[in-house]
Amino acid sequence: MNILGLNSVFHESAAAIVVDGRVVAACEEERFSRIKHAKEARVDNPHELPEQAMRFCLDYAGLLPDDIDIVAYSFEPRLRRLKFRPEWWPDSSLESVFLHSLDEVDGAVARMMGRRVGRALKFVPHHLAHAASAYYPSGFDKAAILVIDGIGEADCTMLARGEGNHIGVLASLSYPHSLGFVWEQASVYLGFSAYDAAKVMGLAAYGDPGVFRRAFASIIQEGEQGYAVDAETIGFKSLEPHRLVALFGPRRPPDGEFLRHHMNVAAALQEATDRAALSLLRRLEREAGGGALCLAGGVALNCVTNDRIARAGAFSDVFIPSAPHDAGTAIGAALVAHCAKRGAKRPTGGATPYLGPEYDERETLAAVRAAGLKPRKCRDAPREAAEMIADGNIVGWFQGRMEFGPRALGNRSLLADPRRPDTRAILNQRVKHREEFRPFAPSVLAEHAEEWFDLGSSSRSHEFMLFACPTRPGRAARIPAVIHEDGTARVQIVRRAANPRYHALISRFFERTGVPLVLNTSFNDNEPIVCTPADAIATFRGAGLDALFLGDICVTRDG
Repeated sequence: MNILGLNSVFHESAAAIVVDGRVVAACEEERFSRIKHAKEARVDNPHELPEQAMRFCLDYAGLLPDDIDIVAYSFEPRLRRLKFRPEWWPDSSLESVFLHSLDEVDGAVARMMGRRVGRALKFVPHHLAHAASAYYPSGFDKAAILVIDGIGEADCTMLARGEGNHIGVLASLSYPHSLGFVWEQASVYLGFSAYDAAKVMGLAAYGDPGVFRRAFASIIQEGEQGYAVDAETIGFKSLEPHRLVALFGPRRPPDGEFLRHHMNVAAALQEATDRAALSLLRRLEREAGGGALCLAGGVALNCVTNDRIARAGAFSDVFIPSAPHDAGTAIGAALVAHCAKRGAKRPTGGATPYLGPEYDERETLAAVRAAGLKPRKCRDAPREAAEMIADGNIVGWFQGRMEFGPRALGNRSLLADPRRPDTRAILNQRVKHREEFRPFAPSVLAEHAEEWFDLGSSSRSHEFMLFACPTRPGRAARIPAVIHEDGTARVQIVRRAANPRYHALISRFFERTGVPLVLNTSFNDNEPIVCTPADAIATFRGAGLDALFLGDICVTRDG
């Protein structure tokens, strides 16, 4: 059974292939198109499919379009018609445009596949696809499931329970009760784009949540059902934060100075989100029982909230996939379609983030020579890269299969020395060209992670850079480049079995310096994370990196 999973309804367009219940490949369209988020979230483009990601997945799996048994799309138009009210839009006619575009998905799939797929096209409810993307790869036999995002068909949060191959919905919170939309509004208010929740999360560490605590209590109210959101605040699909302006004053211009006021707004939002999530957690514990927990949805990229959830003690283990945002629903939709078949075996795989393209040495050398650079073959690339990093160089590390999800996890990464106080400023200003308050993450050897960071309860998802963990006493001063303003770090633990080359690099850095971690940030500069050797070379040159390792091939700035 070969299943092609697709997400293209809002943003983060992506494709995935599941073969006999095993996740074989998954990739976001933006990595090929070089357009962030793949496409703008508009009412008239849900049928614009991630065609390049689809082709990659088919090619990697060695399949032709005729070999695909099911195409699973992570949105259910019938559920939308049943639950969504057109008057939620500022212009109710927008809903008919949206539904018409969804009706065109069938034809778009047929054009891409070269044939009509008919009943083989399965529309999977959006939040069910989110839930499946976390639950089935988790390895748990049963688990509580919590999905929090902007909106699916009409729901913004879902509580569910997974057991065996079945996921049962316990409860949902529908529009306007959307934490994701509040974050979009706050991002715009603070001078960012609606996609920049990560920037708001970083800014929050500098503020005092108490200043605007009462104001945010009027926006996000906790309750027995979890939380409720003031409808006036979010104004469906309107990115004008009128309510926030009324509460907090004029919005920050995109090029404006960051004031303490802005930091306090971000801090109060983060605290209110934490409280709402913990309230949901208490409800989920009552309705689903304890045991393991799976998290998904765009809000599950909030490392601070994730850490609060993991430390709450309501659940013994927490799993979050590397792509909990909308891209992950491509995997989730395919897994739902697999498990819907009678007698389907339990899905396998999908927990690894390394599901994207990889390139052999021949392709790498061709790209290097086409760029007019001098390639050098390394005897031991991890050792050489570690030595360069220890000497203060910024290194591009391009290895193996590309990660699935928004975080670079050691295969499409920029690496630097965490011990140097100036590393963070150099990366933000010279290389990444981004705001100076933005933090960087440490990739730490799994064998030594607990010595340097308070990880709380163990989770496989610590490998995916999804928790903001406190630093152990006395350690922060040795690694200032990866410690955020609040004393935490967005830790990625690295196991030898999961990524042996990256583990070898960090191990050599540890031997040289006594520090079992390196600074890791995504290999990009205001663009999607690099995908191909040519992408990596272009960013290497444009960002002024000191060295680039493409597999065992090295190029340097003076080469």
